[in-house]
Amino acid sequence: MTQKLAIDRPVVVEGRYDREKLMRVIDAQIVTTGGFSVFSSGEKRMLITRLAEKNGIIVLTDSDGAGKVIRNYFRSILPKDKLINLYIPQIEGREKRKKAPSKEGYLGVEGMDEKLLYDLFLPFASGGSDADVHGGITKTDLYLAGLCGGDKSAAKRDAVAKAAALPSGMSSAALLEALNLLYSRDKALEMINGDYDG
Repeated sequence: MTQKLAIDRPVVVEGRYDREKLMRVIDAQIVTTGGFSVFSSGEKRMLITRLAEKNGIIVLTDSDGAGKVIRNYFRSILPKDKLINLYIPQIEGREKRKKAPSKEGYLGVEGMDEKLLYDLFLPFASGGSDADVHGGITKTDLYLAGLCGGDKSAAKRDAVAKAAALPSGMSSAALLEALNLLYSRDKALEMINGDYDG
């Protein structure tokens, strides 16, 4: 990592420590939700919807239940084409500043390696193109691989999410979005059509 990446879309994270971590990696407008306080703050909601009007926003929350709730909130208030969700992997551990791990035991954005965050944002650096990262995976691909509409679909999605360094418990729509953002079609299909336990 030689220099910070210039990102031309606003980035939304949960808290100030997440923001401080990202400020070492990217040069962007970084807004915090204040955790769940975004739900009750009309001013924060208005700010985020205004920021999303031009090029959309990038949302990067922790890979836990709280992060999922915040992501779903943004899905409910923003048009689909104005929202880009990035995902950190679920890594067990504790941030250095904390005495105990989080409730679910996973590192948050602030605990991620800077190189991992750099690589996550690289496709969105100024001069880059969204086309570079969209893999062309479709809902049909997921269905044919048994990742939606079947008895074991959730477990199979979790297996693909683990292979793709994504959080478990993703819906088929969220998994589809993440795979298309992060992987080429061929690489995503390799993971989708892999062997599963159980």
